Amino acid sequence: MSDNYRSRREKRTADQKNPKNKQKKKRKRPLWQTFIIWALSLMLVFMTAVVIIVAYMINQAPELDAEAIVLSEAATVYDQNDEEIAQLQNSSNRELADIEEMPDYAKEAFIAVEDERFYSHFGIDVQRIFGALWANVTDGFGSQGASTITQQVVKNAFLSPDKNISRKVQEQYLAIKLEQQYSKDEILEMYVNLIYFNQGAYGITQAGQTYFGKEEPGELTIADAALLAAIPRRPTYYDPVQNPENAEERRNQIISMMNEQGYITDEEAEEASSTPVDEQLNYQPPENGAAYDSFMSYVQNELEDFDGIEASDIYTAGLKVYTTLDTEAQEQAEELIQSPEALASFPDNEEFQIGFTLLDTQTGAVKAIVGNRQSPDTAMSYNFATDPNQPGSTIKPVLDYGPAIENMQWSTYHQIEDEEYQYPDTDTDVRNYTRDYRGSVSMREALTDSLNVPAVKTLEEVGLDNARSFANGLGLGLEDVYYGSALGGLEQGVSSEQMAGAYAAFGNEGVYNDPHSIRRIEFPDGRTIDFEPEQEQAMEDYTAYMITDMLKDVISEGTGTGAQIDGLPLAGKTGTTNFTEDEMNSLNIPDGGVPDVWFNGYTTNYTASVWAGFESRSENNYLVDGQTEAAKDVFREIMQQVSSGIDTPDFEQPDSVVTVQLNEQTGERATSSTPDAETITELFVEGEVDVQVTEPSSENESENGRAPENEEPAEDNSSDETEDSQSDPEPAEEPAEEAEENPEDTPEENPEQSPEESGGTEEETPAEEDSGTTEEGREEETDTGSEAPAESESDAGGESGTGGNNGDEDTGDSPPESETSEPAEPEDSASEPEEEAQTNE
Repeated sequence: MSDNYRSRREKRTADQKNPKNKQKKKRKRPLWQTFIIWALSLMLVFMTAVVIIVAYMINQAPELDAEAIVLSEAATVYDQNDEEIAQLQNSSNRELADIEEMPDYAKEAFIAVEDERFYSHFGIDVQRIFGALWANVTDGFGSQGASTITQQVVKNAFLSPDKNISRKVQEQYLAIKLEQQYSKDEILEMYVNLIYFNQGAYGITQAGQTYFGKEEPGELTIADAALLAAIPRRPTYYDPVQNPENAEERRNQIISMMNEQGYITDEEAEEASSTPVDEQLNYQPPENGAAYDSFMSYVQNELEDFDGIEASDIYTAGLKVYTTLDTEAQEQAEELIQSPEALASFPDNEEFQIGFTLLDTQTGAVKAIVGNRQSPDTAMSYNFATDPNQPGSTIKPVLDYGPAIENMQWSTYHQIEDEEYQYPDTDTDVRNYTRDYRGSVSMREALTDSLNVPAVKTLEEVGLDNARSFANGLGLGLEDVYYGSALGGLEQGVSSEQMAGAYAAFGNEGVYNDPHSIRRIEFPDGRTIDFEPEQEQAMEDYTAYMITDMLKDVISEGTGTGAQIDGLPLAGKTGTTNFTEDEMNSLNIPDGGVPDVWFNGYTTNYTASVWAGFESRSENNYLVDGQTEAAKDVFREIMQQVSSGIDTPDFEQPDSVVTVQLNEQTGERATSSTPDAETITELFVEGEVDVQVTEPSSENESENGRAPENEEPAEDNSSDETEDSQSDPEPAEEPAEEAEENPEDTPEENPEQSPEESGGTEEETPAEEDSGTTEEGREEETDTGSEAPAESESDAGGESGTGGNNGDEDTGDSPPESETSEPAEPEDSASEPEEEAQTNE
């Protein structure tokens, strides 16, 4: 039979040759069809999961409660011992506004800035959501919100402050539900009665009464409405009492938005925006004042700056805020600073102000802060403790000598030539207050007596970038550093809080902690956020200890003797600024008058920074004679109180620091034959002693004067003068002038200086000369030599010490701020006579 095969192989071969059999094979599905089927299946599963998750989130949303909408709860604040001290502001007994009685422009101010499509959306603004989604994709989740006024109402009244998807879903669901139950005007009325306007004012009615003295919202002007609409975004930052410039800028933005959206005319916008904020205000503080006003203001700012908590949550979400406040220290500081006659150094001037910050040296925790001298019944006034001012010579450890030790391992004996000298790349002289120079001085002597020339020379050698990096590692946030900054001439200035944080690092073995007032936050559902700032090793431990050791001398025998406390190991630095020559003349400032003074100091337990001065410069706003002791007096009194009854160990010398005894006359290592009167003790970085210390020679000739350290090239220790061939720099904004207390016992060239006080020791009155202006840092058009000691200088920020070991610093030269490049290499003037190095010995 023809279909029979002799084997399976023959059959298989025949089948393969038969084309009909090939058509019977099963055809495979194309790969793209398989991919589409799988993708659709996964999408269906994903969408189902999303629907289930969203449904679950919605099911967990709270019920709408009309009463809760206007009865939100502000944060409760606790001290360092977890004792309740206050609510950030009390929301009880609030007065509710009737939307029908509000002018249209008052409603429109809030709509323009918060929700321009309020009357057209159904509770959520889809267009705004897509814009926010794009911002969140490009800048990270939570970077921009899309909440409508309706969403803000339900979030503030019912939801937690978390920034997560669950809360946003619930917020949108409840917003739609609220729109279904209430009219637009009813929702807007809820909003303006719910939001917080700072100064204890909840709702627009209380806000109008507090800021403008207007009982009803109907009395508000366009400018008033725009100013109030500016506040809720960041209540402390835009508070017109505390921060009028911020508030006015925000107000004008809102006025412009109202005009662009057609709510007001061009003429109305121009009139409203041209009204100064201070003319708008008729501030009426809460009747019962505010407990620990400055500290509470600091806490609010810290909360508002915290990423993850919206400003509105602070005043509506019922948070519990556990702080670092030492109530006893705070009360002591307030009583001293806010009492008009507490200290003899306080001037009889209502505009005299003090900014005070007390930190835990080891942790950076704010223990007390007093930002003004207002009476306790004045709530939430200006905070001078966080307001930047020119730091004077208190900047020298931070910007000059600290970086020198850190980067170049200078010893405390490192020699610097105090001589005729100009700011690098300029022909502007840097001079000490007495217009004379000491010759070769140690870094210790230069810092202890606050000499100017060595400070600027040190910054020049350190380099501007290194100095800025060091200072910013201590929290100062400097954008630019100039050679004039060596004496305190900064563009933006620094605050008492910042300086306390920087100095605390010196007392904490070089470890920097960001000043902070909050330990943790607890939410109504029990969740907590711990506020533990990361510690940073800002400098080597040898830098911190060597600066501290020199600053101890400032208090024991230098410009800061007025801050001494018996039996308490202290380190600290004075600082003073001064008026320009034009200000001295136009404001009739008496000889020796200065605008403000500083003292920064620390123990191993506490660090305090005190600024004392005035908000503005005017005819009667100056400190003179014993009034210049105010900062030291405040520091001494409060530090003594907080240190009473507790153990305060001395600063511990690390292994990285070596103590060496030197012959003061030769600079060589002291021997058994060196007289005690000529033996000094200095500090060196471990490993640098053999390089920097000269062993005594067999023929030790003391008449050669103190020898500079071996490692220093001649140009560092000899008379250096920068070349004047550089083009004149374009002057930057003039820094606040520096005036330091004068430690010179016999200042011969400053007849107008008033007697200085330091720790009860009155300095000798200078010999009389007809010398013209004497204040350090006053303006001078032409001063090209050292032969005119009585002429005033041209820049701000100068400061001096002038020999001797008691008395106070006083004014020196003012530094130019415009130089941003490294200086030209100074000429080597090694031929300067050695005998000039001991002019003040």
